[in-house]
Amino acid sequence: MPQTRIRAVFMRGGTSKAIVFHEQDLPRDKRAWDEIFLAAIGAPDPYGRQLDGMGGGVSSLSKVCIVGAPTRSDADIDYTFAQVSVKDARVDYGGNCGNMSSAMGPFAVDEGLVKISGDQALVRIHNTNTQKIIWSRFGLDDRLAAVDGDLAIPGVAGTGAPVRLEFRDPGGATTGRLLPTGKVVETLDVPGHGAFTVSMVDAANACCFVRAEDLGKTGTELPDALDADAVLLDRLQAIRCAASVAMGIASTREEAIAKSQVPFIGFVAGPLDASTLTGERIAAGEADITGRMISNGQPHRALPLTASLCMAVAARLEGSVVHEVTRKTSDAEAPIRIAMPSGVLTVAATVKDRAGEWIAEQGAFYRTQRRLFDGHVYASSARIAGRNR
Repeated sequence: MPQTRIRAVFMRGGTSKAIVFHEQDLPRDKRAWDEIFLAAIGAPDPYGRQLDGMGGGVSSLSKVCIVGAPTRSDADIDYTFAQVSVKDARVDYGGNCGNMSSAMGPFAVDEGLVKISGDQALVRIHNTNTQKIIWSRFGLDDRLAAVDGDLAIPGVAGTGAPVRLEFRDPGGATTGRLLPTGKVVETLDVPGHGAFTVSMVDAANACCFVRAEDLGKTGTELPDALDADAVLLDRLQAIRCAASVAMGIASTREEAIAKSQVPFIGFVAGPLDASTLTGERIAAGEADITGRMISNGQPHRALPLTASLCMAVAARLEGSVVHEVTRKTSDAEAPIRIAMPSGVLTVAATVKDRAGEWIAEQGAFYRTQRRLFDGHVYASSARIAGRNR
């Protein structure tokens, strides 16, 4: 049986990579998408390498994006994100990927989906996973999205042209509420592990934050050390599942396990001297907070961008476990510098207290992106047909 051949673009967005499809090239019945994405990415792979597909063996390299015509009047394109599990036959549409969001505007311009005049582009993106609007601003080079530039981002070698992403009204992206339980901080009972003080916040994607010290960690541990700590990962998964139920994302632990993308689970500490993946040193004075996040069961080698935005919003919420450890400043609009495994990420977040209710007005950051190749992706037709029987 011949392979299935589908037009596609392979792109890097921030510290992630993904296959990008035109929605019109995929089956109208979206129930058929999962098997196509699994076959194209090379999942499930018990070896964790995805050698028989386009994936790279870690969650940040096992992604699919789908771009189509806008279904909202305040958007130029619709964008759907799919997180493909590495070792399991699972595709999760529960949240957005901030890093890949940075590639969607340039994709739309380069593919002719959005017409821009001048040398600066603004593409309004409707993320269908969260029903939120993202404004993508970037330069043009000969009517295509600019690639060459001087912006360096932690985790990506070299420099590139900046893409400014503005998440408009990011609160409640997963659950409909910035504070899904109505509380900034609370004690979460985790079966088999005890009680933990957490902050459950939903901005750009739902996240649960824990103090590093409550896990017996400093907060500066690198991904390989975390990945080797099975006890810690099991504990974090248990906290994540309990938070998922508490936030109303899942009704049972089993359902929470199946919904593996959100909420993200992470731990935070104050600004500390630390080492990066490349062996460079981060001085405590260069950051306002130290953060680590788990993405789809794996320690992230940087930070998921939406989780970074959520962390910055949480840092503005007085009383949260994130606010508690963040360097204090008199400027409520000052960008927040987050120390993470690949360096320091700067995030802007505007949060206001309106009549006793916290409102996240916007969050913004800069990324780079690049089209790596375009053409067609091939997937096993027999595998797709076999799974759809």
